[in-house]
Amino acid sequence: MNTDTHRARARAREVLLAAVRGLALAVAVLPLSVLLFVLTLVSVALIPIGVGVVTTPPILNAVRTLADKRRELAAQWCGVRIPSAYRPVPERANPWARTYAMLRDPAVWRDVRWLQVDMTAGFVTALLPALLVFYPLEGFAVAAGLWRPLSEYGGYWYGFVHVTDQASAFGAGALALALLPLAYRYAPSLLTAHFRLTRSVLGASQAELAERVQVLTETRRDAVDTSAAELRRIERDLHDGAQARLVAMGMDLGTIEMLLDKDPAKARQLLAQTRQSSVDALAELRDLVRGIHPPVLAERGLGDAVRALALRLPLPTEVNVEPAGRADPPVESAAYFAVSEVLTNAVKHSGADRIWIDLHHSEEKLRISVTDNGKGGAVIGAGSGLAGVERRLGTFDGVLAVSSPAGGPTMVTMEIPCALS
Repeated sequence: MNTDTHRARARAREVLLAAVRGLALAVAVLPLSVLLFVLTLVSVALIPIGVGVVTTPPILNAVRTLADKRRELAAQWCGVRIPSAYRPVPERANPWARTYAMLRDPAVWRDVRWLQVDMTAGFVTALLPALLVFYPLEGFAVAAGLWRPLSEYGGYWYGFVHVTDQASAFGAGALALALLPLAYRYAPSLLTAHFRLTRSVLGASQAELAERVQVLTETRRDAVDTSAAELRRIERDLHDGAQARLVAMGMDLGTIEMLLDKDPAKARQLLAQTRQSSVDALAELRDLVRGIHPPVLAERGLGDAVRALALRLPLPTEVNVEPAGRADPPVESAAYFAVSEVLTNAVKHSGADRIWIDLHHSEEKLRISVTDNGKGGAVIGAGSGLAGVERRLGTFDGVLAVSSPAGGPTMVTMEIPCALS
């Protein structure tokens, strides 16, 4: 008996919660969906005259935020998972590039179609659980006497019951009582139906998910190739550098051992050379370790590691770092070496006399921009090393954007999805 009572109470709470959530959705759905749909149409229409280029990205971001929130509520409230497959767009690309990239994304147009469904069928399906639960309360109120002031206007219709006196008011109460089991049985299911309707419109298609899997497969392959190339570089540097010096030191020490009695002066000279060789070998090992994972990166984080990079540059460099936490070590390492490669390109090829680095974290994304006042003309894949940076970032679902008109300036923006600890 106690178990049945507990189940009944839990079910009643579930029904009431579905009604409240459905009512909240209905109240929010209609104005937000209508507003964003109208703003989207107007903004896209204004693109040819240039105004829409500025307004379209933030409006589409607002649509995406609303869609993502609905995905989150669908999973939390009813366990309905709605997949997402947006193409990444660098936040700090120029407005034309951002607008063009967003309008090419099929997921963006799916969001716009969803707004139309959300303001019509979505509104109705969100409101149904609340109507089913709260409408019987109105019937009980009518039976309890509310019919009297309502009858002054020629009677009142409750459902199909025309209430004009107490008897017909009791009929309204009976109808309300009959609706209660329906509310108890179907209110949560109706809320689930709302989110399933949302999934049918908003969910990513199989083709888009397959495309996403293909992209991730390619970036994983690039990561494996990059790791293999890095291992070969380490082996080559060890063989040609520190290892060769250590072998030479061993031979010098053998020669010194033979010369100690015969020619002490020559032995001391070789000993000095050997000491210098040990210093050089240690320096090469430190450089090699720094190329694998800089100690400052492991000990003090990405911000300080980027500052240390800037201090070693021959150009005046201004660094602005905002993150208050640490990303995962692989993400920090990828970001560090990406910044290092971009800075190397800027020093070698840009002809700049000043560099600015901005590093911050927002919306669960690490964003780094490197700007120089050089001659411009940087292009991904033109032998500048930026293609390698793009592959490195792609391993972590990151993106690279380059804005480098002829005459400069050049801005390279890197974006990696991650959370900070």
